[in-house]
Amino acid sequence: MELVFASHNDNKTREIRELLPQYEISSLKDLGFTEDIPETGDTLAANASIKSKRIYKEYGKAVFADDTGLIVPALNGEPGVYSARYAGSEANSEANMSKLLQNLSTQKDRKAYFETVISYIDKDGNESLFRGRVDGEILLSRQGKEGFGYDPIFQPEGEKRSFAEMTSAEKNTMSHRGRALQAFIQFLQSS
Repeated sequence: MELVFASHNDNKTREIRELLPQYEISSLKDLGFTEDIPETGDTLAANASIKSKRIYKEYGKAVFADDTGLIVPALNGEPGVYSARYAGSEANSEANMSKLLQNLSTQKDRKAYFETVISYIDKDGNESLFRGRVDGEILLSRQGKEGFGYDPIFQPEGEKRSFAEMTSAEKNTMSHRGRALQAFIQFLQSS
């Protein structure tokens, strides 16, 4: 079964393909779609839905999109829906992590969680949403070289390592995206 993953992010696409080996996953790059889809929603679900609806309208194929946020309660939920552009629209992961570490520098409460919401639109245009969450804390400094995004500063509950110190296979067993995808896979297999 072919599924379109509405993302330009090569790291996410690789992770998705590892998690869904039984499906033929086409990325936006594979489709030749180069436009940026503005994430104007005020929730992760709204942003995921915006992306999947845009690609479904363009291609009419079964499509899914995700939006992920890192939520830090001590910072009133920041960076949240702005996780990818926390340090500005031109920022990269390093700048985003630096800003987060700076903003947390005076905080004792470093609890945080990642949440992923997947919007899936089937070939008939019906939308379903799937969520995954992993709780943990923000470390005092970067640890590890694997992963992407905030992985070097996020340590999941019950672990002594950051996501960036884990193999992708280890991370996928407990990650927010992995959990959302498991719910999505169960839905696909039961439909």
